Amino acid sequence: MRFLVTGAAGFIGSHLCRRLVADGHEVVGLDDLSEGSLENLADVPEVRFVESDLCDVVAVRKAAAECEAILHHAAKKSVQRSVEQPELFTDVNVRGTLHVLLAARDESATVVFASSSSIYGDQERYPLTEDMEPRPRSPYAATKLAGEGYCRAWWESFGVPTVSLRYFNVYGPGQDPQSEYAAVIPRFTMACLTGTTPVIYGDGEQARDFTYIDDVVEANLFAARVPSAARGRVLNIGGGQKPTSVNQLLAIVARLTGTAPEPIHEPPREGDIRLSEADISLARSLLGYDPSVGMDEGLRQTIEWFRARAAEA
Repeated sequence: MRFLVTGAAGFIGSHLCRRLVADGHEVVGLDDLSEGSLENLADVPEVRFVESDLCDVVAVRKAAAECEAILHHAAKKSVQRSVEQPELFTDVNVRGTLHVLLAARDESATVVFASSSSIYGDQERYPLTEDMEPRPRSPYAATKLAGEGYCRAWWESFGVPTVSLRYFNVYGPGQDPQSEYAAVIPRFTMACLTGTTPVIYGDGEQARDFTYIDDVVEANLFAARVPSAARGRVLNIGGGQKPTSVNQLLAIVARLTGTAPEPIHEPPREGDIRLSEADISLARSLLGYDPSVGMDEGLRQTIEWFRARAAEA
């Protein structure tokens, strides 16, 4: 098959490109490099890379030419930054998704859309199921909810097969710890490996359903086959385990790195939710999704990758 991966030079996108090439597929990668890096694709020269902004509808359509499936992962991603720049996030995440869907309609391609657990906001019961009322607490979450709506509409109006995957806190080798908006696992890992002080926002009892990158890649491959029962649907993609609090996470990373960090606490960040926990039974039944990498193993592999990179530096 021929795939277009948007956000190809980012964390999830580059893992997808690597797996698709390994499986013998033809891959076109699109990224504007505002957050991703070509270094992430250095080991997959087979990817035909297109540097372009999602808001350039002509470039998106050209990149999608003759593609049978589009794995749409390009987006502005930070909850905190979306509070500061809601116009930018709406432009890229909503209008950009519209451009991807227009290209998919032109090419009769299927679309797997990277959504987010953040659309749930804070709820009264857990685990979270796809039929619950969305309560987005940030512009970022709202743009992802809008993208889901567009994907559903494209299936209903134009017959374009779409599947929206609500990711729950994806982590693994390749995440950027240097970003101002870096996820908690690379930040904690690098703090422990370098002897710097980790920062916990709030009391650290906020808990997350962490999902290892390899399981997310598998979910995309399952979804790209677009089983008829999954078309137009939204599916949770979580780690399949109980949530881990931020305090627990730091303790695990400290144990695996043989360190004893003393964190400092800063005020909670605007837009953050208190708890996320996915019910993945629908993805399990419709896609065959079955996450296989637990927290200890996922963190061990992640830490080893960061340790190797630190040694090289």
